[in-house]
This record gives sequence, C-alpha cells and structure tokens, in this order.
Amino acid sequence: MSTKWHLLLLVLLLIQAAAYGQVGHPTDSLKTDSLNAGKKKPPRPAEDLSKQFDFSDLTRTILHPHRPPNPMHNRSGITVVPNIAANPTIGGQLGIKAVAGRRLGTDSNTLFSVGATSASITTKGIIYFYINHNIFTPGNKWNLQGNLVVAKTVTPDFGYGIGKALNGGTREDSILGDPNHKGYLIRSYYYNAREKVYKNVAKNLFVGAGLSFEIRRKINLGDTTNNATPSSVYDNRHGFPKDRYSANGFLFNVEYITRDNPNRAYKGIYFDAGVRINQKWIGSTKNSIQVTTDFRKYLSLSPSNPEMVLAFWNWGSYLVSGDIPYLELPGTGRDGTYRSGRGYTSQYFKGTQFNDTELELRFPILANKFLSGVAFGNLQTGNDEHGTKIFQVFQPGYGAGLRVLFNKHTRTNLALDYAYGRFGRKGFFLNLNETF
Repeated sequence: MSTKWHLLLLVLLLIQAAAYGQVGHPTDSLKTDSLNAGKKKPPRPAEDLSKQFDFSDLTRTILHPHRPPNPMHNRSGITVVPNIAANPTIGGQLGIKAVAGRRLGTDSNTLFSVGATSASITTKGIIYFYINHNIFTPGNKWNLQGNLVVAKTVTPDFGYGIGKALNGGTREDSILGDPNHKGYLIRSYYYNAREKVYKNVAKNLFVGAGLSFEIRRKINLGDTTNNATPSSVYDNRHGFPKDRYSANGFLFNVEYITRDNPNRAYKGIYFDAGVRINQKWIGSTKNSIQVTTDFRKYLSLSPSNPEMVLAFWNWGSYLVSGDIPYLELPGTGRDGTYRSGRGYTSQYFKGTQFNDTELELRFPILANKFLSGVAFGNLQTGNDEHGTKIFQVFQPGYGAGLRVLFNKHTRTNLALDYAYGRFGRKGFFLNLNETF
C-alpha cells in the first residue's frame, strides 16, 4: 500500500474515532426518550442493522479481517478525538476534543450526562475554545444545558439586508451591502456563557429558562474613516460602541419533540420557540426582546428504505423591540447549530427580522447504506432599514452532497456538501451529522 493510501486510512480512522467519541445521546433525543423512563412499555422495534455497513465495519475488515464484530455498548470515561470541519466562513478547521460521560444516580433509566471541551484553529485565523455540558438528574426530571466559549474570530461581512440594492444615495449613507457585494473583515474577541434548565411537563413537551452572556471585545471593523463600513454605519445609527459590546439576556423556551433521532431523523417533528430578553441591568449594552422559532419535519418515503427522507426546516428570528449589536443580528448561519443557508458565508444576509426555509431529499446510494446522497435547496428572507420588509425579497441557495455512515447504531455520519448561491457565492461544507 502506497504512502498516500496509508495517510488516507489514518485520516479516515481518526474521523471514525470522532464519530464514536460522542458519549450518550444528543440532547433532544434524550428528552424524548426520558418521557418513557420508568414506565413499562413494549420495547420499540429495533432497526435492522445487520445489513448496514459503517466505518467500524470498514476498519475491522481492513485491519482485522477475521475478527467478529463486537456488540454495541454504552461508553463512559473520557475520550479524546480530533475536531474537524470546513465551510466558506471558517475555511478548514483542525483541533482536539475531549468528551466525558456518566450516569447520575442508581436508576438505570436515567440518561447519560455528558460534557465536552475543544480547542481548534482554522485556516482563516479563527481560534476557538469551548466547554459545554448536558446533565440529566436521576429519573430525568431535570435537564441542564450550558456552555462557555472563548474565541478569536474573523467574520466576513457583506452588509445589512437581503441583497436588494439601494436606489440612489452613496455608499457612506447606507448599511446595505455594496452593489458589487464587496466584503469586509471584522475581527474580535468573543466570550459566551450560557445556561438553561429544562423540565419535562407533559408528553414530548419541555419548558426551560436560563441566561446568556455574549461579550465582544477589541472589535476591529476595518474602518479607517467614520461610516466607511456597514457595521460602522449601523453602530452609529443605533448607538453601539465600535470596539465592544455586551448582549446579556434571559432565555425562555418551549420544545416539542417526536423525531426519532437528532443525528439523522427518519420521521417526526422537532419544534422550539423561545424569547430572549436582553437587559442593561445585567450588563447588556442595550435592551431588546427577540422571538425565535425552529420547526423541523421528517417524512420517510419508503418502508423498505426508511432513510429515504424528505426533510423540511424553517428557522426564524424576529426583533420585537430595542436594539441588538451588528454581529448578533439574525441571518445566514445564525441558527443554533450555525448551519443554515448553505451556499453563503455566515451572516451573508442579515436583518432584525430574518427567516430561512430549507428542503432536503435524502436517499441511500449503496444497498449497505454506507454511502447516501442528498439534494437540497433553501430560501432566505429578511428586512433592511430602507423599506424592504421580510418576505418581500428571497435569496436562494442549492446544492447536493454525500453522506458516509460512521456509526450505524447512533446514525452518525459525515456530511460533505457543495452548495451554490447568488452573487457568485459557492462553497464546500464538511460536518459531522446532518445539517438539520
């Protein structure tokens, strides 16, 4: 075997380890299953995995062709894995991640509590460190979610709005994107501390509340003269300092979840609606109220191939009152997972009112499900401060991609997408698990 194939196999093995390094279940999967904890019900029909082939099977076949497969089992302790990603906003990302998990209490129905930490660097000069946790108390009565982020960021900025050119006026009096879609780089140090507590109140229904502190310091707008960039114009109009801000607020959320798996759902619904209230008396630069909605629906199209799925996603964020900082405006890729609007960089379009709708067809390519494909499209819409209202102008994105099955037991896969947008926008997107 040549050197390049040895290197390729090593990379693939590292990625496979990352997929297996996810301890326990993701958050909303745990919430759904917790509703049945402690109740005697017939077990759910198990998905037939004997005919599926994942990366564990591949590596075992190559490295240990005579070793029988091991049964799946829950892991605990600490696992250290590589942290890789790629998209037009960050470039390529490489880092290291540590994941830990354990079950709290003696009730075997209590779901795993997990924590993770990661440090990474990207080819565009972004340095990112985080710690997060997802803790379930004994009996799954309470769920605590939180994170801490420290980062050096480089944010590409293409102006305010949905891409509709301003009729008349000069560049200096507009915060709309440049007619030629010129980009600006905004550099800053970003700190975020967030904690939410959810309680199960009814079947499939959870309510939660919490706090979030988002702080930016040493912001460099690339503005050598006043009002030379869209962000500088916005800050002047809305009374924000150009070099720093804080967006500190209270969070109130309600969730309804029936989807069968958050990594790769075949059926069901995920819905979250929330209110964020930023307040000066807890350190926010400005007061504001925002409403967010996140709705996802999954429909399996084939009984024999349940992974053939039509998936729908609508995400929106709407400023009700007050002012929010420029870099916190809702927009492309500003959903909770930073994956909406494939085809564009993060916040390529933005406004105080913003909505993104996506449709994706997922289908198997190989009979053993090792390779699958997707085709997708999205429509983004938002407002601006020159008369354009949300749902008046839409900007499309579209593309296709491959999925590589890493862990058939958790439906963990590697997502490789190539997407196109307007104004010459296009790019490659690499992530673990489905976009939504």
